Amino acid sequence: MIGSQTPQLIGEAPSWLAAQEHVSRLAPLDRPCLVIGERGTGKELIGERMHFLSRRWEGPYVKVNCAALSEELLDSELFGHERGAFTGATERRLGRFELANGGTLFLDEIATASQRVQEKLLRVVEYGEFQRLGGEKVLSTDVRVVAATNVDLPSKAARGEFRADLLDRLAFDVVTLPPLRARPGDISLLADFFARRMAREMAEDFPGFAPSAITAMENHNWPGNVRELRNFAQRITYRAISEGGGEPVRFDPSAMDPFDSPYRPGGNLSETPDQSAAIRAEPTTNLPRPDPLIPFEDQVRLFETELIDAALSASNGHQGNAAKYMGLSYHQFRGLLKKHGYGKGAGKLKDEQKQPIRGM
Repeated sequence: MIGSQTPQLIGEAPSWLAAQEHVSRLAPLDRPCLVIGERGTGKELIGERMHFLSRRWEGPYVKVNCAALSEELLDSELFGHERGAFTGATERRLGRFELANGGTLFLDEIATASQRVQEKLLRVVEYGEFQRLGGEKVLSTDVRVVAATNVDLPSKAARGEFRADLLDRLAFDVVTLPPLRARPGDISLLADFFARRMAREMAEDFPGFAPSAITAMENHNWPGNVRELRNFAQRITYRAISEGGGEPVRFDPSAMDPFDSPYRPGGNLSETPDQSAAIRAEPTTNLPRPDPLIPFEDQVRLFETELIDAALSASNGHQGNAAKYMGLSYHQFRGLLKKHGYGKGAGKLKDEQKQPIRGM
């Protein structure tokens, strides 16, 4: 069954579902295409889906990252080389266009390819013909090219930095992927999926995210998109599980940036030894840092849910003791729980607020 081989794509946001529908319509057409999107939006997964929903699904699916290779190596990687074509070429080597014959070739970071490689790509995309590096024989191949990039190719072509004729041939149609910030509701779905995967890897149960963690994730801008969210969700999960306790995973600001440390290169270590000793002797308050990218109301909500999580954790989920811990009356504390959607259990959302994970 074709669909059984397609990668699992998670999300329910209209913008994401529209992109999947676009892919489903385009995939059966045996034409080259472009996948455009910011880093971490899932361009490689879309390339795989394009292949496995096409009539070439039984053929090879070959990937090449154009940015990872120099001009000569990329030329050799794509088109192969003859023996003696360059220093170290001791035998003939088949290129990816030959290996992908009858299937799909996914060219990631196509914008980084040199003008010489672009010229050879132009001919193979148009006519299915190419020559190995150092060879004279014209070879033929039957390959569908799916190229991907995170830059504005039309602008590069207008500046003469990318061949306009190659762009015309690749852009039979263009699939543009939405960034994570344009996919409302998908952040919690994806975070839960990645966290459960992390827990399974650790042979532990995933206790769920506390509202403070969900609020923080939903309000973050995620410039690295799904890849950044995956790393954060799994990082915060493994740290919480390693500490034990079995409680819902609370927001950990230090997990948002794993490089955050006073000892990192360029970090601020200018205080004198006396100042350092004074800082270590003084209790820290861990006051939240204002974030100009997050609305003020959302920052207040995040801070309140962190306080609630801490109080419930310190009181083993007993709401009366948690209210005393926060210096509130029981009714004030219950009002906060209702305001932020807490259920009866400590740090747990109401059932109707939980969303199922669905694979596309």
